[in-house]
Amino acid sequence: MSEERESLNFLEQMIEKDIASGKHGGRVHTRFPPEPNGYLHIGHAKSICLNFGIAAKYNGLCNLRFDDTNPEKEDVEYVDSIKDNIKWLGFDWEDREYYASDNFDQLYEFAVKLIKKGKAYIDDDSAEKISADRGTPTRPGVESRFRNRSVEENLEMFAGMKEGKYEEGEKVLRANIDMSSPIMQMRDPVIYRIKKVAHHRTGDKWCIYPTYDFAHGQSDSIENITHSLCTLEFASHRPLYNWFIKELEIFPSEQTEFARLNLSYTIVSKRKLKELVDGNYVTGWDDPRMPTLSGIRRRGYTPASIRNFADRIGVSNRDGIIDVALLEHSVREDLNKTANRVLGVLDPVKLVITNYPEGKTEDLEAVNNPEDESAGKRTIPFSNEVYIERSDFMEDPPKKFFRLGPDREVRLKYAYIVKCTGFKKDEVTGEVVEIYCEYDPSTKSGQDTSGKKVKGTLGWVSANHAIDAEVRLYDRLFITENLNTIDDDFKNHLNPDSLEIKQAKVEPSLATAKVGDQMQFERQGYFILDKDSTEGRHVFNRTVTLRDNWTKKG
Repeated sequence: MSEERESLNFLEQMIEKDIASGKHGGRVHTRFPPEPNGYLHIGHAKSICLNFGIAAKYNGLCNLRFDDTNPEKEDVEYVDSIKDNIKWLGFDWEDREYYASDNFDQLYEFAVKLIKKGKAYIDDDSAEKISADRGTPTRPGVESRFRNRSVEENLEMFAGMKEGKYEEGEKVLRANIDMSSPIMQMRDPVIYRIKKVAHHRTGDKWCIYPTYDFAHGQSDSIENITHSLCTLEFASHRPLYNWFIKELEIFPSEQTEFARLNLSYTIVSKRKLKELVDGNYVTGWDDPRMPTLSGIRRRGYTPASIRNFADRIGVSNRDGIIDVALLEHSVREDLNKTANRVLGVLDPVKLVITNYPEGKTEDLEAVNNPEDESAGKRTIPFSNEVYIERSDFMEDPPKKFFRLGPDREVRLKYAYIVKCTGFKKDEVTGEVVEIYCEYDPSTKSGQDTSGKKVKGTLGWVSANHAIDAEVRLYDRLFITENLNTIDDDFKNHLNPDSLEIKQAKVEPSLATAKVGDQMQFERQGYFILDKDSTEGRHVFNRTVTLRDNWTKKG
């Protein structure tokens, strides 16, 4: 076996085998089938990259299909968001946008066919009784007293369901399979139920709707999908998927499962994410702490970083948990190449250069991106008063503190070497409010003739030219690494320090930044200008720190 073939994941090996054998004429046709009942999250990104990526690799096609069979939970808002985020990730379904609701007429006829074959029947029992009669994995189910209704009676009642003659919960259509099957999904599953709810696409045309299991596989077949790639939780549904195909004698789409993406310190459940939104634990689906694509996009994660992350973690057929630090590394790696550097001070304290001419402004040259020579350079203003980070000064620094302290020298980046000559403290709080330094004119960056060597280099912004900014320091939303193993309410594991807001000072070049612009605040991290920004108000979200400095809390 070649080295290239050894590197193929199990899905690629299967597909190459199918192509070699001429199965489906050598075609590869996949689909990404979201339910429009919430926003896509990072787990969906893996599936999107996989389905569209597999199709592209083997010169195939990938459909976008919305499995919209639960009208009370679905909305056009979710449809639009899903389409927008898939395109943002860099994928295009061209003209292949489908909906399970497109197939409602055909699915109804499929159900009629099953009734005529004696493979489906109308059940009048309540949902609670049907669920109880299905038994348990160790105890077989009990056959319904309505299981032996005649074909004619079932057809008449099913037509009545369609016509709205019955109320919700009064009747359902069940497949007639095997109540003693060791596979729970095969114990006469419900395939149609009454829901007198308007659908976001079909309006009031229907008052009965197929279940996900009945609509999903048949929609795959209608679209001639050759490889239906699902996450592992659907493995137990595969026998039912295949049973419908066999009994309906339709195109034999084939379901294959892969491991879903489980990230440390992260919830990837639409139901639980909705609970966070509805309970106001976050500000919305696009809160930058949320693992939704809308959230991480607003936080500043890039499409390339997510695609690279999906490639790195690969495809497996066994569940595991991926360290979220790997995703953050992918983001840093991409932004390091593309984000211009700027100066920003998050917790400012004023530094006065007492021997620099008061009122003088000097334009200094700064590199925009050392990783990209084509990004060029810019000028930043320098004056006798600048802001530095409060943490960059200590009144009584330890030996290995290489930043500023009394009688210590440091370089102000792109500027001069300065030496601390004193400081002033607030008489009430004891906090340092002003630092005094002298600069050495012979140490100008790029023109230094002094021969001095200093170990510390500080970021700064000119006090006379800086612009005010609100900086939102986002951290991980949860403090527990593996949220799949907890027994209590997942909300008990929320990180109380997941958001810290700072009133910062940033260099004046950012006055013209546009929403969505990304940059690295030198020595601070990567940031993006948030949509909450308005004229005269600049709001920056921290995308990710410069390195993984996470420590477990709680």
